[in-house]
Amino acid sequence: MPTPLFSTSHDPDGAAPLGAHDPARLGPYRLLGRLGSGGMGTAYLARSRFGRLVAVKAVHPELVDEPEFRERFAREVAALRRVRSRFVPRFAGAAPGAVLPWLAIGHVPGPTLSEQVRDVRPLRDRALARVVTGVAAALADIHRAGIVHRDLKPGNVVLSPRGPRVLDFGVAAGRTEQTTHGSVWGTPGWVAPERLRGAAASAASDVFGWGQLTVYAATGRNPFGSAPEAITRRVLRGEADLLGLPGEYLSPVRAALATAPELRPTPERILLSLARNGVMRTY
Repeated sequence: MPTPLFSTSHDPDGAAPLGAHDPARLGPYRLLGRLGSGGMGTAYLARSRFGRLVAVKAVHPELVDEPEFRERFAREVAALRRVRSRFVPRFAGAAPGAVLPWLAIGHVPGPTLSEQVRDVRPLRDRALARVVTGVAAALADIHRAGIVHRDLKPGNVVLSPRGPRVLDFGVAAGRTEQTTHGSVWGTPGWVAPERLRGAAASAASDVFGWGQLTVYAATGRNPFGSAPEAITRRVLRGEADLLGLPGEYLSPVRAALATAPELRPTPERILLSLARNGVMRTY
């Protein structure tokens, strides 16, 4: 799995050193180190002139001359400007028309959900409730702004000390990988069935990702398996393995993982269902 573009280390100062070809500054930000890299660009830990830490995404130089890519990147910037959510890092600045386009968001300290599950253990009890309800609330805010995330997965959720934060919108769709089914774009293993069949991403596709992510957070595994071909087949057939998922999450997760997107609940209805089952928001 590629490194998330805005992945953060446990230590805010633990970014990798800058390379010989990395810029020293982007816009008003002084770069301190590398946070990660993907198909679309490189993310840096940086400091503003006021001393605030930010994560700055710089587009790969080989992409900047592609007008279509610049247009997608500009849409990502516009999308992030519109979102108002405590579960999405604050927009700090951008220059989509610069020679080297960049986008800055508030730095979020903490491991990603994938790092937590891989390096420590799956989540339980209050910690699980905090992430599951926080991500659902983030989707509600994102969708309310008229935006679809498009790439919800464990590597794009950071477990900050103040609760989960959803990162790295797939609006620009430049760093995701092609799946094994047709020409659909997305991270393998984290693509909704309608997208595998060629339909465009929708808010319901994000809800499907929430269902997968909830199972992963609680059990440490993707509910559709690990082998790419098997995952695709099981997603299309609706064969989710929910073994080990606490009972209070079963009904909303089953609904979120419905094969037909029109049968999936909205994030707001998910939060109501969780509350009825005794899963309370802990943020």
